[in-house]
Amino acid sequence: MTQKRHIPHGVQERIKKLRETIDHHRYLYHVLDKEEFSAEALDSLKAELVKLEEEYPELTTPDSPTKRVAGKPLSGFVKVTHRVPQWSFNDAFTEEEIREFDARVRRGLKAAFKKEIAPAYTVELKIDGLKVVFEYERGILKRAATRGDGKVGEDVTANVKTIESVPLSLRRPASVIVEGEVWMGKKQLELLNKEREKENEPPFANPRNAAAGSIRQLDPRVAAGRKLDNFIYDLAWLSDGEAPRTQYEELKFLRELGFKVENRFALCRNIDEVIDYWRQWQKRGASLSYLLDGVVVKLNERRFQEALGHTGKAPRYAMALKFASEEAATVLEDIALQVGRTGVITPVAVLNPVRLAGSVISRATLHNEDEIKRLDVRLGDTVILKKAGDVIPDIVSVVREMRTGREKPFHFPKKVEGCGGDGSIERVPGQAAWRCKFPGSFAEQKRKLYHFVSKKALDIRGLGPKLIDLLMEHKLIGSFTDIFSLGKGDLLNLPRFAEKSAENVLASIERARKVTLTRLLTALSIPHAGEETASVLAKHYGDIRKLGRTSFEELENISGIGPIVARSVHDWFRNDENKKLLSRLLKELTVEKVKESKGAISGKTLVLTGSLASMEREEAKEKIRRAGGKVSSQISPSVDLVVAGENPGSKFDKALELGVRILSEKEFLDMLEK
Repeated sequence: MTQKRHIPHGVQERIKKLRETIDHHRYLYHVLDKEEFSAEALDSLKAELVKLEEEYPELTTPDSPTKRVAGKPLSGFVKVTHRVPQWSFNDAFTEEEIREFDARVRRGLKAAFKKEIAPAYTVELKIDGLKVVFEYERGILKRAATRGDGKVGEDVTANVKTIESVPLSLRRPASVIVEGEVWMGKKQLELLNKEREKENEPPFANPRNAAAGSIRQLDPRVAAGRKLDNFIYDLAWLSDGEAPRTQYEELKFLRELGFKVENRFALCRNIDEVIDYWRQWQKRGASLSYLLDGVVVKLNERRFQEALGHTGKAPRYAMALKFASEEAATVLEDIALQVGRTGVITPVAVLNPVRLAGSVISRATLHNEDEIKRLDVRLGDTVILKKAGDVIPDIVSVVREMRTGREKPFHFPKKVEGCGGDGSIERVPGQAAWRCKFPGSFAEQKRKLYHFVSKKALDIRGLGPKLIDLLMEHKLIGSFTDIFSLGKGDLLNLPRFAEKSAENVLASIERARKVTLTRLLTALSIPHAGEETASVLAKHYGDIRKLGRTSFEELENISGIGPIVARSVHDWFRNDENKKLLSRLLKELTVEKVKESKGAISGKTLVLTGSLASMEREEAKEKIRRAGGKVSSQISPSVDLVVAGENPGSKFDKALELGVRILSEKEFLDMLEK
């Protein structure tokens, strides 16, 4: 007799909560056209449920959300039983998962045909809209229905007939059932939401919700005014004649019948070409007038499709290749307190690792105590993460319906390891930040040194955090100036340090002796004075000694310098220890004078996104500042130019939305030369 294995209670409870939460939000999304958090975050909850059910198959139930296709049909429409069952696709999020799909396909074909087969694939853009099933009798549109639960949908024929791109009669009298996507363009959504705001109605969250909300209007005149569009992508049934033998030919056949087909589909000879297509459209998708949420890959030959068939909910021969998520859901396991280089304590969320924007994330910023209270985030909570440009992601909300009652509120302790003195911390009066009561701790000084040698400061290559830790442990450095007194012997005495490595580090230190004023000011770790503040001050004063003598009032009157920054800079230069430090440092360095530039970038604000082939990010920033420009980390109407390298992030999409001019790397380099 097989012994029943023990299943942790926490696992059973997590699966139960996941099912309830997914069902609730899918009902909101598919039935009521509402969205409390993104489909991407819902996808990550579903992926977690799939993983748990695979690990504990005995806990899988027939009514699990992983077995469903979509939500229930609305009661306000006539129900339609589909003649052809409607499937949804399984998802892949990474190159590894796409290759696993290809491997499964090859195994399935080998089992079916008793030989090795190298499959070709057709790839299509996956439009973010509402799936609709169209039924034509002898070339005339008879019915259009929503997918519903895969077996029963809603008759929305009257509304679909208002869409100009949907043919009411085909170019030949064929009896067919086809499937497609009804969608709303980005600009049309923007206009519609402006109208809704005027009428004090809530805006639609995205084009998909707008399309679904429009198609499910009981008054066709409302749908007609929404200017919807559609693409047809599948021939589900053909009454007579021979159906196309491949997916690629099928799309061309649909176009010949008079259907609108998204024309960027492609035939791929192997899975490498599929991955190239997926990557290409992940970068280019934002330039389209409609929203994409990925790419669909299908075995090209129909006989191969029929041989592999379907699982209970999805075809084995096809897969949805999703783009890197901007949002994801995971569990907050702990909150760690990090001592910064200015003594400020930053709470950092320790997460159950989750894939977000192409990377596995296990940390997220919580900013400060007020943010923790605003979110009401607790240890053990399921949280929604959002990509925040090129930096550590933010926690944007808590999925409260996932709470079990065992989650624990977080309170700042009285002491933190790594703070100076007795480790005591205090909340800064009038601010949301906590800080070490006694500055100058070992941890704080380490972080200052990390920052001093970093790319955005003196950029001393080879002298990273691990080497700084070693040097401090061996009492070879304790302050900025100690770095410039290091000799080869000091480095060779360190564990596992070779002569060539020592020479490289020393050469890098020598190069760093010549520094711009902007980089030096950035390197000093003056509270509230980051790269852009350093750039403004360097341009305004041109000399660090002159800056050190200026008054608080004069600093406050500089454009771009507020009272908090002005007070911080003023006080830093008045501190006796800082004066001594700066005096010693200036004996080691040659500070370049700031030269005014009148080039093509002079006076303009630029944002960088993606990776540049010709230079690193910090070098690009330095070149912009030397050319008289300003670097911003955020897209706003005040930004003049966006430089887009390889794999640009969400800033690229925002720039397109705001109409900010986007430069290629070559255009950027050309402007620098001017």
